[in-house]
Amino acid sequence: MQRVVAGIDLGSGRSKAVLLDEGGAVLGRAWRKTSPGFTAAAEDMLAELLKPLGLGREQVAYVATTGLGRYAVEFRDIQITELTCGAKGAWSLFPGTRSVIDIGNQSTRAIKSSSSGKVRDFKSNEKCAAGSGGFLEKAAKYLEVPIEKMGTLSLCSSDPRKISSICAVLAESEIISQVSDGHKVEDIVRGVYDSLADRAVTLLRRVGLEGELTFIGGVARQEGMISALQERAGTKINVPEEPDYVCALGAGLLGLERLRKREALAPGVASA
Repeated sequence: MQRVVAGIDLGSGRSKAVLLDEGGAVLGRAWRKTSPGFTAAAEDMLAELLKPLGLGREQVAYVATTGLGRYAVEFRDIQITELTCGAKGAWSLFPGTRSVIDIGNQSTRAIKSSSSGKVRDFKSNEKCAAGSGGFLEKAAKYLEVPIEKMGTLSLCSSDPRKISSICAVLAESEIISQVSDGHKVEDIVRGVYDSLADRAVTLLRRVGLEGELTFIGGVARQEGMISALQERAGTKINVPEEPDYVCALGAGLLGLERLRKREALAPGVASA
């Protein structure tokens, strides 16, 4: 009987899931808005991933959860921190990774990892909304620009506007003021990305930027952010094809390792 392992990343706004076979290959990915709850999101994603493969829940051998809601899913086998999962997932995609920057909706995390994808050190700005993806969403609202178009728009900037405030409320006021002063939208957008990149690089330098740098999290889908971060970090950046699924992937891979260890201790439990 085919068995699979699920890695589920339960965030504040969106949740993601990755399904792996017993060799660690990705069989599918799914996402849901976290509302109305973490368990409902996890159940829905699993059902979506299993159906096209003709698999049932009894074939899910292990479930590893991460993210804000990792403790909320009762059918989990293990819960793991986002830091651990992010480092593992980034390393699995880019084995030369020794530094990871994870920019999500509510926080930015800088991770120094080992040659095997384990966390050596980290810094985060979870108390600073101006340094996270949520700030981008607010900026898009004030600038009346669809967030999916901000990255491309920022690449047209010829005179980036500096966003100097470290407080989200004051930074938002700066953006509104610059719009009122008639500055070009693309210049303001680039300034927003530069501001986020400055904060991210500060965290990376605090943990010690070394080796290959891998950029994960939903914000890594935006060209403008990649450009700003690469310019300020002064190094080439690895960006996964599905950067917002990296923590879920890491959770799945770590879950698979735990499953193998468990079955090594209980040899009678093996796949049929």
